[in-house]
Amino acid sequence: MTTTRSDGVSVSGGAPLPSSVRETRSPGPARGAGGAASGAVRKGWFTALLRRVHFFAGILVGPFILVAAVSGGLYALTPVIEKVVYSHELTATSDRTGMPLADQIEAAEAYVGSGASPVAVRPAPEPGATTRVMFADETLPESTTRAIFVDPATTQILGDLPAYGTSGALPVRHWISDLHRSLHLGAPGRWYSELAASWLGIVALAGLGLWIGRFVRSRRGRRDLLRPNRTHRGYRRLSGWHSAVGIWVVVGALFLSATGITWSTFAGANVSDLRAAIGGATPSLKTALDGAPAEGGEHAGHGGAAPGAPTGVANPPTFDAVLAIAKRINVNTGDVEIRPPSSLGTAWVVQEIHRSFPTEVDAMAVNGATMQVIDRVDFESFPLLAKLSRWGIDLHMGSMFGLANQLVLFALALGIAALVVLGYAMWWKRRPTRGLAAAPARGALRGAPWWGIGAVLVVAVLIGSVLPMVGYPLAAFVVLDLVLGWWGRRRARLAAPVRSGAGAS
Repeated sequence: MTTTRSDGVSVSGGAPLPSSVRETRSPGPARGAGGAASGAVRKGWFTALLRRVHFFAGILVGPFILVAAVSGGLYALTPVIEKVVYSHELTATSDRTGMPLADQIEAAEAYVGSGASPVAVRPAPEPGATTRVMFADETLPESTTRAIFVDPATTQILGDLPAYGTSGALPVRHWISDLHRSLHLGAPGRWYSELAASWLGIVALAGLGLWIGRFVRSRRGRRDLLRPNRTHRGYRRLSGWHSAVGIWVVVGALFLSATGITWSTFAGANVSDLRAAIGGATPSLKTALDGAPAEGGEHAGHGGAAPGAPTGVANPPTFDAVLAIAKRINVNTGDVEIRPPSSLGTAWVVQEIHRSFPTEVDAMAVNGATMQVIDRVDFESFPLLAKLSRWGIDLHMGSMFGLANQLVLFALALGIAALVVLGYAMWWKRRPTRGLAAAPARGALRGAPWWGIGAVLVVAVLIGSVLPMVGYPLAAFVVLDLVLGWWGRRRARLAAPVRSGAGAS
């Protein structure tokens, strides 16, 4: 027995449908071969296409979105976790005024030994915090430095830990970050996160379109679309929760998708090129003494290379001198990183790293020989698109508004994970006695006008030029759906004479 529910889903099987599904079934329009409604152009073809895309994308990409949501929610809490796990390394023994930065660096150099010089120094950002002196270490993985934690009041060494990238993430945070970013699989694992970030937006948009359609058509059940109706049971109960949770998290899901794409392998490069083409690139700090650009970039969170090893000895007192110059000009926050020249012919860099609102990411390059400022970059002078990108990244990482930001991200991640679980539960609930639930009926595009099909394909190709893991698979899905629908109709037409002849006999 084959039945068709009111939402367009065909269910096959010999047993009757569950009561929770039977009660939502209503007679549908007459269908011809191939599953499309009769008539040249069927109304609601776009809604049917959205339902089919939402179903297949959710089923196929759901596991990746679930992993990204769970790991992302955990990553949102890593600032709190880091403070607890590494409280000894991050907390000074007192709040007294610190010793000169040079004395702290010399203590770290003596601890490391072998004549090592730091590649970066982060002075204590506030009373009661430690200074972080970072050294290159060939025994550590790429983009990882050896961070020595120094008590500013006593120059006592309080810790020795690896720190990853320009964010300076400590081991626990880095492990969670790498899980969220690549599943600890390296470069191939980055494809998972790009797939999840890209299709999260598509699934969310398709779901939003379906929700709006139901809201417009509904007269008495609109309240149930905003909060689940507890009197419903079975499939209707799951669907109600899925719709209600989805509409409350859809904006956040679209935001996470858009900002997460900027970290991706393929789409991220395209987005950066697009921003540069329209004048929205993040300004670069010129560190080469001949004027060539050498500093820049904004993705100092889940990734980013660590400072390079200097070619000459970085004199500890110079750190104090360079920082003093920067404070007189444009550095006015305690969250600062000082980097000595990374190669011959380059300048010292003082970079603000305060990512909470208001954003403080001003930077300055200083000639170490003359103590002259050769370049500066102020956040106030950033193009609007660069500012929006910086704010979006910081919101995505949970650093913009501190703990409140992190709790909202954690709740959003739970909501997205719940949507995936509810979606699979709905898929399982509407199955017949044997087998799995059928997909929404094919034939949406058969009843669409030619311009509708063309518009969908053109938009998919345009999206693919920027988001290759979204647009091209979407275009392929539309083409495949058309071909399968055509083949099904052709087989039905060929079989019709045979059935007629058998009936006549």
